[in-house]
Amino acid sequence: MTSARRTPVRVGVFGLLGSGNIGNDGSLEAVLGYLAAEHPGAVVDAMCGGAEDVALRYRIPATRLNWYRGEYRTASRAGAIAAKGVGKLVDAARTAGWVRRHDVVIVPGTGVLETTLPLRPWGFPYSLFLLCAAGRLLGTRVALVSVGAGPIGSRPTRALVRCSARLAGYRSYRDAMSRDAMRAMGVDTARDGVYEDLVFALPTPAAGLAQGPPGTVCVGVMAFHGGNDDRARAKEIHRRYLDGTTAFVRALVADDRPVRLLTGDEVDRPVVAAILDAVDSPLVTAAETASLADLMKEMAVADAVVATRYHNLICALKVGTPTLALSYSGKSDALMARMGLGTYRHPARDVDADRLLEQFRALERRSAELRRTLAERNVAAARRVERQFAALTESLFPATDHAPATRETP
Repeated sequence: MTSARRTPVRVGVFGLLGSGNIGNDGSLEAVLGYLAAEHPGAVVDAMCGGAEDVALRYRIPATRLNWYRGEYRTASRAGAIAAKGVGKLVDAARTAGWVRRHDVVIVPGTGVLETTLPLRPWGFPYSLFLLCAAGRLLGTRVALVSVGAGPIGSRPTRALVRCSARLAGYRSYRDAMSRDAMRAMGVDTARDGVYEDLVFALPTPAAGLAQGPPGTVCVGVMAFHGGNDDRARAKEIHRRYLDGTTAFVRALVADDRPVRLLTGDEVDRPVVAAILDAVDSPLVTAAETASLADLMKEMAVADAVVATRYHNLICALKVGTPTLALSYSGKSDALMARMGLGTYRHPARDVDADRLLEQFRALERRSAELRRTLAERNVAAARRVERQFAALTESLFPATDHAPATRETP
């Protein structure tokens, strides 16, 4: 007698994926790699912001996150406002129908429980709430895996985030600060683990495959306008950030240092263009990066990195290059501290080119020592991600024959 064939587990991945932010896509890549290695029989599809891009790049079926294609554009006309309103109702049914088809839905990393960048409550926070509510009602486990969280000033956004977290069937965080933030919001985090950002699971480019000009400095820029509570001062904050970063690049060029400008999202390209226009020098070039792997290849051959975006920082630290953070939130500070570079931070809201240059030179003086520190810390970070995936298997795929996992708490 032959045994009955086990039905493949149906896994959905959900988030602002394929929308131009390569850090978010890196978290997706890490989860897809985990599923391919540990659960190769799983049937995987996505509900995400850039469905066409995800389907093409990762070869999995993908559904648009929102029925209304103009969801993330500002609506000023009556027709667009009405379409957005109708879309909220349609999305509730669409999300529930998609969730119903799955055994497990994974939200792969990213800062889904924070508002360090401008965010309206009826945008992604509402979409996440629909997902978690549908999962609870329909019996599909929703897992928020190594996600970021932070204090939220907006009451509607905070309420949606708190409800989403409470309704999720599994929660873990990329740092202790995130878990503390959810506890402060009234979420019971006693069973929630703290591990590491999922991007540390991605492969590191092999050493020696590429070479850059001697003395190259990678500068990762960002279309930075402050956070969710800074909308009234957004233009001023952006101008100070751009002026300070441009002055710093100009100072590097004055020292005959080649500068490679990097981005982490499509929206960052105008910042690169503005710096290239302001600093007219053959020493300043812009890299074309479509993935975190591309970023890591650029950073691996640099002498040092100065970066703003969180996942740009992770890429630089992961390849072991001495890094200085233009920090815009506590998550960047926490990451730099964990990796042993907590001293090398500069506020993105108030970039002082002279002070930044002093910090940069201090960083370079300790380059050899910091590279050794990063090599050690990267091993520990990779182990934390391994424990995260083991815990995920134990919680979401109990029928799989795997050793029990322990909850990581630093």
